[in-house]
Amino acid sequence: MVKLLTAIGLMSGTSGDGIDASIIQSDGEEELNIIDNCYVPFNSKLKSEIRGLKEKIEKQSDLDLNLNHIVNLEQKITVLHSEAVEQIIKKGKVKKSEIDIIGFHGQTIYHNSKQCISKQLANGELLCELTKINVVFKFRDNDIKNGGQGAPLVPIFHHLIQKKKKIQLPVMFVNIGGISNITYIDSQNQIKSFDCGPGNFLIDKLLQKKTNNKIEFDINGVTAFKGSVNEVILESYLSDPFFELKPPKTLDVNDFSLSLIRGLDLENSVTTLSELTVRAISNSLNILTDKPKKIILCGGGRKNKYFFQRLKDLCKINILNIDEFKINGDFIESQAFGYLAIRSITNKPLTFPDTTGVTKASTGGVLIKTK
Repeated sequence: MVKLLTAIGLMSGTSGDGIDASIIQSDGEEELNIIDNCYVPFNSKLKSEIRGLKEKIEKQSDLDLNLNHIVNLEQKITVLHSEAVEQIIKKGKVKKSEIDIIGFHGQTIYHNSKQCISKQLANGELLCELTKINVVFKFRDNDIKNGGQGAPLVPIFHHLIQKKKKIQLPVMFVNIGGISNITYIDSQNQIKSFDCGPGNFLIDKLLQKKTNNKIEFDINGVTAFKGSVNEVILESYLSDPFFELKPPKTLDVNDFSLSLIRGLDLENSVTTLSELTVRAISNSLNILTDKPKKIILCGGGRKNKYFFQRLKDLCKINILNIDEFKINGDFIESQAFGYLAIRSITNKPLTFPDTTGVTKASTGGVLIKTK
């Protein structure tokens, strides 16, 4: 009989608005039971602090210049992650003694694949000390050391969902978070994945800036539907060299800016940036070996009705929301990091040449054990 391990997966996404926590059971292979999920929001002061720090870090040397701030904020965020662990255990679906491992991603503040750097605010030693549970963190480091770009990490979990839900191949999962990334599984069951362009982060940043954080994101794409696309500015964005790169490839939020839309009003700006997200996804179909039978939307952007409608218009493929498969789409990534933690401690690969560009299938993560 296959041994199932129980993991808590923790994720704080690009938006930096809170912590997703999930409890899963898996063997790190084909078995998966989702036990529970919960969300712990950051307060407005912490959200502003995270955004402020990210804006200060545009290059590698900025990490050293802001070291004290990084260490202090990392401690705060780690303590909040320990509270998320406590909160989900308190829900009572499993006992603390039954948890084998925590998968702790942390808050990304800088990612640059060219410089081989990916920095997350995550103190694994402190989380282990606070929770008294073994912790896996630094999921990206080994991939980068072995020639990979350190992202995306969730494709192996998307593949598991495809198998569990018996989704017909070929299929394309699109995770629209701060960055949009694609997991394509072809008819031979091979995975290819890559970041395809900006997701929500430019839109979120614009709305936060223009409304003094009163509006944090475009709920349901309402603002995008009100404006018009400026095709000249859109083409300027789409002429960025990133779009000519062959996968695997990754992006950071610093790779694109709001400078091109400076002269536009708010509604037209949001519509143009939303169209950038959609075109980046639809243009990615051109580099796939076979047209997918379905496109499955994940991440916060799956709730944006503008994205959904425009992808239907452009792709001419059946577009589905991951929730239609009886999966809570808000917790895919936290569940994935629970799964990746189990794969890490059972020495199974997390990344592959066609997902991150790593030289060979590689495991990853650093294990911190309780004393």
